[in-house]
Amino acid sequence: MTGAAAMDDAIRIQDRWYIPVTSPRADDRTRVLKSADGFAVFSRHGDIARVGLGEQGLYYLGTRHLSEWRLLIDEREPLLLNSTVQLDNTRLAVDQTTVDLYQRGEMALPQDRLHLRRELAMHDCALTERLEIVNYHDAALRLDLQYCFEADFRDLFEVRGERRARRGTLQEAQLETDAVVLGYQGLDGVRRRTRIGFDRIPDALSAQRARFQLALEPGASWTLETMIACASGEAFFCANDHRYSVAAVDREVAEDRASRAEVFTDNEQFNDWLNRSAADLQMLCTETRHGRYPYAGVPWFSTPFGRDGLITALQTLWAQPSLAAGVLRFLAATQAEHEDPATEAEPGKVIHEMRDGEMAALGEVPFRRYYGTVDATPLFVMLAGRYHQRTGDEALIETLWPHLLRALGWIERQLEQHGLLVYARHGQRGLVQQGWKDSDDSVFDRNGRPAVSPIALCEVQGYAIEALRRGAALAELQGEPAQAQRWLVLADRLAEQLEARFWVESLATYAIALDGEGRPCAVRSSNPGHLLWTQAISGEHAVRVAQGLVSPQAFNGWGLRTLFAGEPRYNPMSYHNGSVWPHDTAIAAAGLAQNGFHEAALTLIEGLFNASIHFDLHRLPELFCGFERQPGQAPTHYPVACAPQAWASGAVFMAVQAMLGLEFEPEGARIALRRPRLPSYLNWLKVRGLRHGDAEIDVHVHRYGDEIAANVERRVGEVELVVSV
Repeated sequence: MTGAAAMDDAIRIQDRWYIPVTSPRADDRTRVLKSADGFAVFSRHGDIARVGLGEQGLYYLGTRHLSEWRLLIDEREPLLLNSTVQLDNTRLAVDQTTVDLYQRGEMALPQDRLHLRRELAMHDCALTERLEIVNYHDAALRLDLQYCFEADFRDLFEVRGERRARRGTLQEAQLETDAVVLGYQGLDGVRRRTRIGFDRIPDALSAQRARFQLALEPGASWTLETMIACASGEAFFCANDHRYSVAAVDREVAEDRASRAEVFTDNEQFNDWLNRSAADLQMLCTETRHGRYPYAGVPWFSTPFGRDGLITALQTLWAQPSLAAGVLRFLAATQAEHEDPATEAEPGKVIHEMRDGEMAALGEVPFRRYYGTVDATPLFVMLAGRYHQRTGDEALIETLWPHLLRALGWIERQLEQHGLLVYARHGQRGLVQQGWKDSDDSVFDRNGRPAVSPIALCEVQGYAIEALRRGAALAELQGEPAQAQRWLVLADRLAEQLEARFWVESLATYAIALDGEGRPCAVRSSNPGHLLWTQAISGEHAVRVAQGLVSPQAFNGWGLRTLFAGEPRYNPMSYHNGSVWPHDTAIAAAGLAQNGFHEAALTLIEGLFNASIHFDLHRLPELFCGFERQPGQAPTHYPVACAPQAWASGAVFMAVQAMLGLEFEPEGARIALRRPRLPSYLNWLKVRGLRHGDAEIDVHVHRYGDEIAANVERRVGEVELVVSV
């Protein structure tokens, strides 16, 4: 084929790659490893190939450092036997064998006589692989083994589909005896490099492949270790070997487990959901100089996001308050100090996202430090207030107090100017919508017309109401009663505005937003569930919102639709206009439980639990489609959802707290279970290592029919468990 090169399933024509529809490797199931500022997305074979959505690769600091990594035996890809990421996410294990192999036209090796065991691990800026091959054939074998590799050094936004007028320069490969270094000089002046090294000297080594000639007697084995390290700028390559990487990740997992409460139940499928979620959160967390921070999700959002980190910390606060402390410190350190329309920065605002990578450094995308979010700032104050209630940690609140004052000052200025918290994009490059539903088409009126800015979202007013009330409590702690009183007055006024301007009687719910003319965007959505969570609403309106959230238009059997069926622009395949987001469903369930709607809360939680059973590795993705649940069918995947994703992983912890009605009273050294409930599929639930101050308890909650009993199985220190039914 003129101008084309074929490479197994992938066909390259000039700069474009094509996958035949008959390709056995067009499998969209991927495997993920992450550590610090790097992550890798593999096929189930443990390879990196140009299949599926094209997102596979080894990434570091926003750049793809490895775009191909394939193992061949006698020029053929091995057959997959099994592939799994271990439950604690420490390594990817892949078992393979070979197809029938022919040499010079004769059968050389029948299928299933050679076993390949691949184990991959990632730590810091290095990916390592240990390959073991065992000959189960009854004859000696001579085989050709190759690793094929390439590094395109594309920015993550390029991988996502952004087009660039110019790119930097790929550098000539540097060949060593047992390694090759691939490099790229970026337009930002940064040199990025990938070193691929082996613990055996290859028989042939080039810029694209390493070849090994194997001679295996019957029953013999052969091993090879590979170390792939990434470097940016003047940094040195990591020198991790496979054993070091595995041991380092094991230590990090053990430290994380020791820092949080653990949950066990009598339902192994529920335990699988819990364990995978905990492991995913551990993997997504990155140690920063301010503490641990949960990166939002792999592959597209493996970086700090303000809103995502805050909600993840709120979801897990009861079990792991140290994570919330890291989030608060990080966001305080990156809080905006000056006004900059290009980045949507305003004094006191909390960051939306931060990006490394060439395109962010050059300003080709505006997200190097981007503040285009209306909700992260009140969520920051909310988390600080709830963190203090959970821990009684006055020292951290004192450290954060100047930042909390700036955040609350930003809220005050918004209310003085608009009466509500609103947003409007500055310029043409940032986000049009700046709430959590940040698709361009996610806010519209009853006729489906896009809302005109500035836009006031209903749930953001709820966040602000709680932020002002939490801020008032913290002001009292700081000895500033006048400040506290002013914020309480503002909270009450905002609550009045919410009721007067957002409630839509004909829909029995709150409008998703008010547009720039103050007109309600009168559509039914999941957003009012957040108002229950912040306890911004009560009475009859809360009752009617609760009823709506579990109606057939809202609840599809697996979770809560972002937009109710039948509304304008409803599309169950839309990112924000009809899909199901686990974190959104969990927030609604928490709000329902806090307001006494326990059965409705359990309905939503059961939907998420059943969904988790069907997803690969019991991992709830960022979102899935909102189609109605059908007997015998699994939830419908959303094709480009992040998995793992931090606030999707945090959903199960929010669900457990909602079921137990778990609250903390720092002044009285009490842990309370307020009207705890267990669903029919859980007979008992245990929380081990639940800390409160210097004390720690293990709690056992048992269901006897409709009755719940709870007792303390272990107690260290002075803490009381109070159960109200």
